[in-house]
Amino acid sequence: MEKRQYGNTGMNVSILGFGGAEIGFEGATLDQVDKLLGSALDAGLNVIDTAECYATSEDLIGRAVSHRRDDYYLFTKCGHSSGFDQPDWDPAMLEASIDRSLKRLQTDYVDVIHLHSCSEELLRQGDVIDVLKRAKEKGKTRFIGYSGDHKAAQYAVQCGAFDSLETSVNIADQEAVTLTIPEAQKRGMGIIAKRPIANAAWKTGSKPESGYHHTYWERLQTLDYDFLRGDLSESIGMALRFTLSIPGVHTAIVGTSKPDRWLENARLLEQGLLTQVQYETIRAQWQAKAAADWFGQG
Repeated sequence: MEKRQYGNTGMNVSILGFGGAEIGFEGATLDQVDKLLGSALDAGLNVIDTAECYATSEDLIGRAVSHRRDDYYLFTKCGHSSGFDQPDWDPAMLEASIDRSLKRLQTDYVDVIHLHSCSEELLRQGDVIDVLKRAKEKGKTRFIGYSGDHKAAQYAVQCGAFDSLETSVNIADQEAVTLTIPEAQKRGMGIIAKRPIANAAWKTGSKPESGYHHTYWERLQTLDYDFLRGDLSESIGMALRFTLSIPGVHTAIVGTSKPDRWLENARLLEQGLLTQVQYETIRAQWQAKAAADWFGQG
């Protein structure tokens, strides 16, 4: 699988990474995760991204692949109390959360810790950033980052504190293409695309049951891309290839709890990136039809 230099970090990351939300929230078993991540690592994936609030995700990842720790870059997120008595973003809670993540993941360090979508106001106060800086100084993480969108992500990029940006960007969510990614790229930050296939919100042909997917569904009705009317696998491939064609994006995080799904996703990239014409056609459709308040989605 193609690798890309992750900003100025020295990491060469696979263009397709594994997102750990689904395995936690959908109740995947250890056997399923062992097969899923084992096959993914064997096929060349080397980025695993998770978070403290993804239910059992960190624990499952640690139990399944910690014995292969040298085979992958490990990213996690902090910010939500997720079982602690203190409120979200409390500095003492953040420090405890980072330590808990390391214990769950069965590792002495992670490669990146991202602040998990905290507000611009909290970023400007600086306490949460200081917690991550201390974790880096103590060797608990190699790099620090921000995961989020819109104005908070813009501030995170511009403040110069972070090595990494994880942000939503896809065919239905293109604010970051101009708002944050170019500046992050200029500053040598690693850039992760989350929700890179827009949750395949069009896959059933009707409005998704999950409210989490409704914004993308509604946007796609307006955007009305021709390629979404064809074969589902081809349309998902087109969407994923678009995200990976955005200048500055290094890796796209795709989540699944099904052991064979990751290899299917990898095969969608066999055609390579979009042509310039294909990429510009999707961008032009967004620029012509997107509403002014279509901000990045967390």
